[in-house]
Parts: sequence; C-alpha cells; structure tokens
Amino acid sequence: MDDEIDAVLAPELITLREPPTDKGGCIEYLLDRAVDAGRVTDRDEALEAIRSHEAEMGAGVGKGIGLFHAKTDAVDRPTIAFARSSEGVAVETSDGEPATLLFLLLAPTEATDEHLAILSSLSRALMHAEVRTALHEAESAAAARRTLAEAIG
Repeated sequence: MDDEIDAVLAPELITLREPPTDKGGCIEYLLDRAVDAGRVTDRDEALEAIRSHEAEMGAGVGKGIGLFHAKTDAVDRPTIAFARSSEGVAVETSDGEPATLLFLLLAPTEATDEHLAILSSLSRALMHAEVRTALHEAESAAAARRTLAEAIG
C-alpha cells in the first residue's frame, strides 16, 4: 500500500460502527475519530471549519455518499475518516437519497493542491458502483480500508 495513502487512511480513522443518523452528530462522530487518532490539534476550530464549509457547499454527493471536508490549521496533515450507516444520514444530495457511506476529509489550510487531489481521487473512486458495494459489504474496518486505499491509490 502506498505510504501516502496509508498515512491519510490510518486504521484508527475507519469504523464500521453505526454513526448518529443526524448530520450534526455524524460530523462530530467522524471528527472524533480524527481527534482520537491524534490528527486534530483543536477540535473546536476543526468543527467550525467543517460546519462552515458544509453550510456553504453541502456534503451530499449522491449515490449514498456524504463527504464532509474542510481545510483548517487544526490538522497538520491530510486525514480521511470513514463510517457507514445502515439507516443513512440526511444530507442534501442531488438524488435526495440519504448518505450511507460517510467521509470526513481534513487538510491543512496551506495544502490546497494536496487537498484537491485527495478529494478528487476519493470522489472519482466513489462513483464506481463496485467500490461502493465493497464498502457496504466490508466485514471489517481493515477490509473497508483496503478497498479505499486501492480505489484512491
């Protein structure tokens, strides 16, 4: 596995435990994965950046995908947290479907190119039905992580 992808998708950032079904709770749930993994230096600052970006741009991609992302000085390296939901989380999407595959991408403020590259790779990968299916069917966090790393890498 590529070291760069491996660093962005650290094992402790991936969970198959059910997140809260409300958007705000889900954002905090994903953020807490990053906080607990030692990736966030200021939780409040990161949360404000996520909420601000989400209010401006939304997080709903469609196809059951919720992708919250922000650039913030509260992280020192790009980080992706992932959870999946059996019920789905209501985020504004083009297709009106709840998001069942939930991502949080945080990047340092100055890492514009890297942030966009990761966001673009992740978004492209998730447009493939086989990637979404593999994430839904993953029986472990490690399996979900492998799927993401292969799809993004």
